[in-house]
Amino acid sequence: MKILALDSSGLVASVALVEDDNMLGEYTVNYKKTHSQTLLPMLDEVAKMIDLDLNSIDAIAVAAGPGSFTGLRIGSATAKGLGLALDKPLIHIPTVDALACNLWGHQALICPLMDARRRQTYTGIYKFKNGELQTIQQQCAVGISDIVAQINEIGKPVTFLGDGVAVFRDYIEENCQVQHDYAPAHMNKQRAGAVAWLGLQYAKEGRFETAAEHCPDYLRLSQAERERQEMLEKQHTGA
Repeated sequence: MKILALDSSGLVASVALVEDDNMLGEYTVNYKKTHSQTLLPMLDEVAKMIDLDLNSIDAIAVAAGPGSFTGLRIGSATAKGLGLALDKPLIHIPTVDALACNLWGHQALICPLMDARRRQTYTGIYKFKNGELQTIQQQCAVGISDIVAQINEIGKPVTFLGDGVAVFRDYIEENCQVQHDYAPAHMNKQRAGAVAWLGLQYAKEGRFETAAEHCPDYLRLSQAERERQEMLEKQHTGA
């Protein structure tokens, strides 16, 4: 099975093409430009380099959230557009799950951390067993103190990764009571290759959706929506 994968859920933009157990190409960039400027040119470059006929792919796996609201919209819109144009199904991949897959086969617990602002993180807790990703805490939006407290309660060694590490590292060092370390640079950010690998697992289970059905998982309200909600609550209280 040939899977095209896209991830623009965070600071990184990434495109990959996997056929069965063979990675045919991956293009990952973590530098300034907005994903609206990078994602399609990256896909075009990968397609040229590996002589890819897009009609030959079987499905499109997309990191569907949580993450940057703008980034998720760009990734989802790209995946939906390709799905409609090529008449191909989509595979809805949880962003945090895919990030955890960077550490395939890792012995310790895995805790991805994405910076969600306001001391919040998009996170989860995972482990690998018998070559399968197992979820201990499904992806969620919580305060960094909440996820560290949960890890302390579990009491097992853990590896942190994701763009939230740089933001929360001081807090982790002061408050994490279990043995812990951090993924190295080549494993600590989103990669479409991991999205593609998880997409293959989902495809084997028949977990497809149509382009029309696809919708990102934001997990929380945007800043504009939160501010509007706060304003309405104040108006209601004043009344």
